[in-house]
Amino acid sequence: MTENTPDRARTRFPGISSRAYEHPADRSALVALRSLSGFDVVLRKLSGLVNERSLRLMFLGGTVRVGDDQFHHLNDMVRDACYILDMPEVPEVFVRQDPTPNAMALGSDHPFIVVNTGLLDLLDDEELRFVIGHEVGHILSGHAVYQTMMQILLQLGSRLAWLPLGNIGIAAIIIGLREWFRKAELSSDRAGLLAGQDLDAAKRVNMKLAGGTRLHEMSSEAFLQQAREYDAAGDVRDGLLKFLNLLGQSHPFAVIRFAEIDRWARSGEYERILAGDYPRRDDDAAASVSDEIKNAAKSYRDSWERTADPFVGKVRDVADAAASAAGGLFDRINRRNGS
Repeated sequence: MTENTPDRARTRFPGISSRAYEHPADRSALVALRSLSGFDVVLRKLSGLVNERSLRLMFLGGTVRVGDDQFHHLNDMVRDACYILDMPEVPEVFVRQDPTPNAMALGSDHPFIVVNTGLLDLLDDEELRFVIGHEVGHILSGHAVYQTMMQILLQLGSRLAWLPLGNIGIAAIIIGLREWFRKAELSSDRAGLLAGQDLDAAKRVNMKLAGGTRLHEMSSEAFLQQAREYDAAGDVRDGLLKFLNLLGQSHPFAVIRFAEIDRWARSGEYERILAGDYPRRDDDAAASVSDEIKNAAKSYRDSWERTADPFVGKVRDVADAAASAAGGLFDRINRRNGS
């Protein structure tokens, strides 16, 4: 049950749809997948290949399950996050002895959260609240379910690598999926902010993930400036290197996540949600795939316009030139057909 009062006054979002906080590029993919008839049934059968029951038993036997009498503060945090985001089923949480600061949401029928001790040692309570909200956001969006399916498809697809150009095709799929996963992380950062409603704590998480616990040695303003410098760094060669460095990453770099959550919090969307203006999950079935694809395309265009990255600028210039040439070609064809 999620009938639990948070430790301080936070806005609750009854019936909120995950579409409220999902990054447009993430949301368009999710809306398209959700709209497929019978997709969830097939998906859950595929997920069964991973044997979710076995995975849960592994954590039940080798980690500490959070509850009223173990890691009580984490138990309160996950209940609070579910209460605020109006998620009816509170997921189990397990604490794993691992110095790597990380957390994850796993499973499909009954997703659960795993938190590494390295994260507990790194973060204060408000920062942990942001991370727990981030993982609850993954579950509410169904990221764990869809990513499980995609991993299965990747494993099956790898068997086709022997075919001519097979490796190239699979590599293209992996690049596309990782881009989706990175946008899913930005979505869940927004969910973490909605759950904790503490922008400074959300920013501190990314600063600590980048530089450790010595916050007195760091500055949020300087870190944001570092993000701007990373965005605009160097020439076209540096832009290409940044692109290549990112290909193997499951998460955006810390400075990017810091800048993105800062931008979203100040964009007006966060305030609108706090004021109660957000999509409801009762209306999810009516969400338009074409509209969400357009929103995703607009989001990429807007990010391209904002960036000072010279590599992206060159790509944008080439794309604009190609679009102009194509438009001129169609105009000439239409004039000929009309004459």
